Amino acid sequence: MKNILIGFIVGIILVGGVGWTQMPGMMIIEYQSPHGLNETVEKIKASAIENGWIVTGLKPLHKAVKKHINKDIAPVILINMCQADHAYNILKEDENRVLSVMMPCTISVYEKTDGKTYIGAMNAGLLGTMFGGSIAEIMGKVVAEQQQTFINAALEK
Repeated sequence: MKNILIGFIVGIILVGGVGWTQMPGMMIIEYQSPHGLNETVEKIKASAIENGWIVTGLKPLHKAVKKHINKDIAPVILINMCQADHAYNILKEDENRVLSVMMPCTISVYEKTDGKTYIGAMNAGLLGTMFGGSIAEIMGKVVAEQQQTFINAALEK
């Protein structure tokens, strides 16, 4: 019985350790764009609008860093967007309003020191599964729409 208990505890620790080390790679998804920074941003923005999303803003994060601490970093553009039906279906319930902290959806387009352009996105589907119920369903739709529409549009050559 003692060996079973020790094995169970070791198993929990191992699973927890694997989950802890793998979670960051599962929560954030990165794609390499075949285009430059501005073209990638424009492709994402145009596809989002074409597919019924509202682009609420483009934020050049690298310029804000430069302005406040006078240090240069490679370009990082944050594309803030919202799909009104999805937002409504989450925010209509009082207990879900705290999720507004994750709204609007943000996709980042940035350059790395290798000179290539990348797209970063939160894995909304995985995040939604942590909440379950209607949130999981809605967030699953969000990630599917992101992948199938504006991210794929930006990755096309």
